[in-house]
Amino acid sequence: MSTSARRRPSPEPFLWLLFSAGGMAAALVLPAAMLLFGLLVPLGVVDAPTHLPAIVRNPVTKLVLIGVVVLALWHAAHRFRFTFEHALQLGRFDRAIALCCYGAALLGSVGAIWILVSV
Repeated sequence: MSTSARRRPSPEPFLWLLFSAGGMAAALVLPAAMLLFGLLVPLGVVDAPTHLPAIVRNPVTKLVLIGVVVLALWHAAHRFRFTFEHALQLGRFDRAIALCCYGAALLGSVGAIWILVSV
């Protein structure tokens, strides 16, 4: 292959990696967290843990929460991108859709990291 015929490497494999990792993290962690903090604690079935702020301040817990939130955001961005492009037949706007989806995931990731680091 000549140097003039080389194609620029695509970020697609990296985006698919984030998509699959985010789907796995979201599938494993978010249902349990939603059940516990969204249903059982508000209904009074389970008492709210009094030591929860101390747990969230732990650096390892922060890293896990950052990982789950960031990967879930990138998973959602990739899913939205391909839903808009294929299901809604908006493939002609690929660059704009990708910019909006991945830009929102990036902003959300930075926001989540900033919130968890400042706690």
